[in-house]
Formats: sequence, C-alpha cells, structure tokens
Amino acid sequence: MVAVREDNPGDKRLVAYVVLHKESVAVTSDLRCFLKEKLPEYMIPSVFVILDALPLTPSGKVDRKALPAPESAREDMETPFVCPRTPIEEILAGIWGDVLGLKKVGVHDNFFELGGHSLLATQVMSRLRRAFHVEMPLRTLFEAPTVAELAFALLQKKMSAKKVEQRAALLLRVAELSEDEINTLLE
Repeated sequence: MVAVREDNPGDKRLVAYVVLHKESVAVTSDLRCFLKEKLPEYMIPSVFVILDALPLTPSGKVDRKALPAPESAREDMETPFVCPRTPIEEILAGIWGDVLGLKKVGVHDNFFELGGHSLLATQVMSRLRRAFHVEMPLRTLFEAPTVAELAFALLQKKMSAKKVEQRAALLLRVAELSEDEINTLLE
C-alpha cells in the first residue's frame, strides 16, 4: 500500500507500506529497482516501511490513520555510512541533510532512497548553484544520485569550465599577436 504523508509541513512524500511473506527478506533496494522498471521516477515511493501486517479498522479496511510514520530514512539504508572525505562532499552532504531533514548523510547514500523527490531535487540544485557558482541541470542529480557521484560530476563541470576559460585566454593572446609574431612561432 502506498500513501501520501506530510509529517513535516510542506513536505509531502510517497511512503510504501509493505507486508512481506514469512520467508521473504526485506530489501528496499530490490523493491525500488523493481518499481523503477514499472513506474516513472516521480511515482516511486521515497520511503518503504516494512510491517508485519497492515492496521485494519473494525470493518476490515486499512486504517490509514494507524499507519506508522517512517523512521529516519538513514536507518532503512543498506549502504554503510561513509563520512564525507572532501570539502565538496561535506558541503553536498550538508545541503542534502538540510533539504531532507537528516543529521547524517553519507557519501554513498542515494538522494532518492533517503526520501528525496523531484521537488526537493530542485532545492538541492539551487543550493548547489549558490554554493559552488556553477550551473548544472536538474537531471544531473537523477544521473548522479549519491554525494560522491554528484561531487565527481561537479568537479568535472568545474574542470571543463576551467579548460574553456584557458582556451579562451589563449585565443585572445593569439589574436593580439602580429602576423610577424605568428610566423616566428610557426618556424
């Protein structure tokens, strides 16, 4: 069962409540991968809550009011926590923590598995733009959803921009040379 929850004002998100067969082992990454094959990204729940049974009303319907609020998304992660290793990773982890309302974000944590969604992704990219003075498209976060991957994409973007600036400066210097100076360099 999937429900829209707004545990924090203005932060609506999809939460999946899952009851597994007795022999099954709960692996939220497997559930998320299965749903990614079937649904568009915006329809995939940001959090999975594993229950022994769904709460029911006396009439036998699902008691939506009795569904538990999701625990911290970090506790549900299968990826071990790895602290940020560079200043860029520290800043990105801080941005994600602020946007997602988490105290700890590791470098291998997936933004969407931590509870992120497209609206929060726009906030992350806006803060990234302010912090690093670089313009990156929103799809970058979908393509690089961990702190480590996004830090790498950010470094590539900055290095690419630096190369463009260096080439432009070189072209300006060449443009200022006289024809005699150019001929001397070519000999």
